[in-house]
Amino acid sequence: MKPNILTIAGSDSGGGAGLQADLKTFHSLGVHGLTAITAVTSQNTLGVTAVHRLPARHVRSQMDAVFADFPIAAVKTGMLGTAATTRLVASEIARRQPAWLVIDPVMISTSGTRLLDENALDALVNQLIPLADVFTPNLPEAEALLGRAIGKAVDEAGADLLALGPRGVLLKGGHGRGRQLVDRYYDASGVIEFRHDRLPYEARGTGCTLASAVAAGLARGKSPHAAVRAAIAWVNKAFRGAWQAGSGPARVLDH
Repeated sequence: MKPNILTIAGSDSGGGAGLQADLKTFHSLGVHGLTAITAVTSQNTLGVTAVHRLPARHVRSQMDAVFADFPIAAVKTGMLGTAATTRLVASEIARRQPAWLVIDPVMISTSGTRLLDENALDALVNQLIPLADVFTPNLPEAEALLGRAIGKAVDEAGADLLALGPRGVLLKGGHGRGRQLVDRYYDASGVIEFRHDRLPYEARGTGCTLASAVAAGLARGKSPHAAVRAAIAWVNKAFRGAWQAGSGPARVLDH
């Protein structure tokens, strides 16, 4: 029987990111995807044009529905949007205690649209992130959370992110510079680097897809180290197979 994973995230009308990317990842990796939609975004390969955030009570009703019926092996969070929804999700996760929690702190879209209200940052840092088994910020998100530029002090940033309370931090290097992309995984045992060549194009939903692939690995019995390693390799393959589905420069991953 396939494990069930709940994604708590926003919808992408372009189908490349958000819960659409999550569900495609879950299906490809042999798990069943459940959803609690936090927001409906109007977006395509050119960018985000509108965001409608659902009231927290509607997010709660979706979570109540799936937890009442399905044994949930893991939860993955993406775009939460508001402080109320962030506090709700943190409270429900603390109460329901799923075996695994992967948090992707979706804060700003690739095109620059803010996807998390500024007043939600406190709830994210103090209530939700400490519950995470794997926390997956990119470099700009890490800088926003730490309140400083990271520059070359990446390992110091990794240690400070770990000090926020998650059991593991996957600091994604896609926004860094250089011919090689370096992802770093931090936990109590130290740091592991994952290096691969930077490809000459961008793609939609890489962060969503990576966090979902980590959650799928955990749900299927992998350790956090093994789940992160397998997820990075799988997303790399999906990135290499990405194609230009729309008129914008951003490609769609080959899930």
